[in-house]
Amino acid sequence: MADPTVDGERFRRRFDEFSDIGATENGGVNRPSLSDENKAARDTVVEWFREAGLAVTVDEMGNIFGRRAGANPDADPVLFGSHVDSQYNGGRYDGVVGVLGALEAVEALNDADVTTDRPLEVVAWSNEEGVRFQPDMLGSGVFCDQFDLEYAYEREDKDGKRFGEELERIGYKGDAPCEPRDLHCYFEMHVEQGPFLEQEGLPVAAVEGVFGFSWMNVTFEGQANHAGPTPMDMRHDAFVATADVTRSVRRLTATEGTDLVGTVGSVDVWPNAINVIPETVEFTVDFRSYDDAVVDAAVEQIQREIAHAAEREGLEYEFEEIMRVDADPFDQSCIDTVVDAAETVGCEYTRLVSGAGHDANYLNKIAPTSMIFVPSVDGISHRESEFTEWEDIVTGTEVLLEAVRSKAAE
Repeated sequence: MADPTVDGERFRRRFDEFSDIGATENGGVNRPSLSDENKAARDTVVEWFREAGLAVTVDEMGNIFGRRAGANPDADPVLFGSHVDSQYNGGRYDGVVGVLGALEAVEALNDADVTTDRPLEVVAWSNEEGVRFQPDMLGSGVFCDQFDLEYAYEREDKDGKRFGEELERIGYKGDAPCEPRDLHCYFEMHVEQGPFLEQEGLPVAAVEGVFGFSWMNVTFEGQANHAGPTPMDMRHDAFVATADVTRSVRRLTATEGTDLVGTVGSVDVWPNAINVIPETVEFTVDFRSYDDAVVDAAVEQIQREIAHAAEREGLEYEFEEIMRVDADPFDQSCIDTVVDAAETVGCEYTRLVSGAGHDANYLNKIAPTSMIFVPSVDGISHRESEFTEWEDIVTGTEVLLEAVRSKAAE
């Protein structure tokens, strides 16, 4: 019996075909959750899972599972995969390499006629990105009992369309319960979305954990008035206060913790006219660190800065922490399995902590979990120019295959 081997050409053909779904003119993809393009991507995943001999199940959240039988059908399965929804005009690699790489690992086992002791399941999670329906990682969150199913169904996009209704519209409101179940472990391969691996010239990282983060929503309420006749000392400009807070975010990240990062990423201004003083601004703040105390301190400090900015400009304000996730160390046994797999493959590797959230965050709460990172050229992600060298994707998939085989033999 031959050892399973990743077929890089087959994998590449599938990846290129998948990249045509929702393709943008600048080389990216536009497949936000539950869009028509996301439906087409899901349809393709289901078709390819079945072609690979996987038994397909779709749960109540639209999470797609493809199961490969093991020699011991009663054993808890090894689950591995990622997501196929994208940012608006996002990159081709984010999430997709984890799903198609998992599928290629299954194909390699099929080619070598290898039956694992434990069943294997490949998964494509719903709504990982969270750009159309907030919060992110919604499908895995419900699966891991972090969100209630009805809460998820009631999430609305900016057009007032509900998640549950859109899930039904595209035909992916499945019958299987979306709830925790017994898993032996979970692995997820993903592009790094940062610059470290490329800077170090390394193809693979064993991921030791994920940053904790806080997402906040802030609204300043001022007073609209004519931009010409209104004296500066009579203005209540909501955008001036927003700019002050934005500068505070940058200042805090330079002083409150060595790995603390902060972003004002979404800003809505009303009335958003060139000759009208901004009356209302709603914006978000995102703080992240591998130290939960650092995130907590930053949130407290930015609340003070928001209050001061509102007072200076004579505004009313609202503050809400819309999501808080603690830093998440992964399972040491799974991390070691990834390291051992990299050594078996014969590739160089390192260990990293992820600054981005992933479905693995939630899976780690119900099953031993780790991740495999492959490099992002120039550290770019969530943009159409996102790129990973194909050789690195294949290497990462070989490591994933070895890690899954090892755990499936336990």
